[in-house]
Amino acid sequence: MSRPIARVLALLELLQAGGTRTVAELADRLEVDERTVRRYVDHLLDLDVPVESVRGRYGGYRLASGYRMPPLMLSDDEALAVLLGLVAGRRAGLLTSTGSASETAAAKIRRVLPERLGRRLDAVLGSLAFTATPAETTAPETSVLLTIADAVRQHWPISIRYTAADGRRTERTLHPYGLVAHSGRWYVTGADPAIGEDRTFRLDRVTAARTLPGSFEPPTEFDPAARVLTGLATAPYRHEVTLRIQGTAEQIRPRLPASIAIVTEPPSDSDWSRVELRAERLDWLPPALASLDLPFVIERPDELRDLVAALADRLMQSAQRKPPRTRQTGAHGDGEHP
Repeated sequence: MSRPIARVLALLELLQAGGTRTVAELADRLEVDERTVRRYVDHLLDLDVPVESVRGRYGGYRLASGYRMPPLMLSDDEALAVLLGLVAGRRAGLLTSTGSASETAAAKIRRVLPERLGRRLDAVLGSLAFTATPAETTAPETSVLLTIADAVRQHWPISIRYTAADGRRTERTLHPYGLVAHSGRWYVTGADPAIGEDRTFRLDRVTAARTLPGSFEPPTEFDPAARVLTGLATAPYRHEVTLRIQGTAEQIRPRLPASIAIVTEPPSDSDWSRVELRAERLDWLPPALASLDLPFVIERPDELRDLVAALADRLMQSAQRKPPRTRQTGAHGDGEHP
């Protein structure tokens, strides 16, 4: 949440405490000048919050008598869905760079729930464990995410300031087709009209975004998620791997997902799929291929053949190894066992 919006809400909370607050008092509490306080009051009036101006020596601002913020009415299912969504979003790296926003939002929701429901939700959250999280999560700026989301929906071109992985900073014009969240990162994909090609950018590397005049027409049947996954799978890496695997894409995908590998289904006269992928390291690939439990052929690189052979040798040695013999440790029937 941006600071001005947060301060407008803070002003509302101060006024809800009751009584008349002087402009000087409000300015001091909000750490702004008195002119800014009056502007924040105008924001509240635009939101139909009945703020009254009180004249005189002890004048200032107060809420109209009897005004209360509407209560948050959520069913058990709705409250659980909201809180679990906040927790899961934080764990998956789907929130923005304002790291405390999910905690403060959850606390506000929890504060206005009935005590019975609050206790039950606390029990769920207190006993919840996650078995996996992304190895790395990177959050974009809130203003960047919201600006780009508006541009995607309205088909507006945008200008972005982007910092590449090597530190180079550039300003780009983009026709954004869609936002994609994948493995703890946010991406925007679209067309770069300057070069006439589709491009994908990580949002955490976008330092600023603004809309430009005009509009564009996105292509029909465009799948932003598929475009991002294909881009990740074809990005330049140290090793280029080509395989033939006897199986369908549906059988191969659980171990080699679309973000890692491109799977070409076999022709009608064959049952061998072609698999292409790029990787910085190859040591993870032999166990993944073994877990597929499907026949495969390595076309390249030869280094991968050696790693697969080494894994096969280790597995064979483990299969032939006898369990260690245990020695007698006490007089309660614990003897030596084969």
